[in-house]
Amino acid sequence: MFCEHSLLALIPARLGSKGLPDKNIINCAGKPLINWSISAAKNVDFFDDVLVSTDSVKIADLARQAGASVPFLRPDEFATDDASILNVVKHAWENHLAPNGDYFDYVVLLQPTSPLRTSSHIISAI
Repeated sequence: MFCEHSLLALIPARLGSKGLPDKNIINCAGKPLINWSISAAKNVDFFDDVLVSTDSVKIADLARQAGASVPFLRPDEFATDDASILNVVKHAWENHLAPNGDYFDYVVLLQPTSPLRTSSHIISAI
């Protein structure tokens, strides 16, 4: 909660990467790349939840182990090279409710390919 608004940290991580296969779960300094974003988000007290949107059971399992919510797999139409990130955000926002049962007031998009972003960077941005 931030200024009486619910905040969702959304980490989009699809399986199909052509340039670097499995890039979101590749080992980066001792842990899967996606775990850096999950860890940074989990250390921000403002977030009511940290959600990973993925089309992959493997990524979902790793994300859950790292402490993120993964209540559903992303539909195939939102996991293509041509899929809009806006559609991914909209899908997550419409399908994952805040703890009070309402839609989240705000979604903070955290790309998993930014492992050097820390919780203090996120707090400063918010």
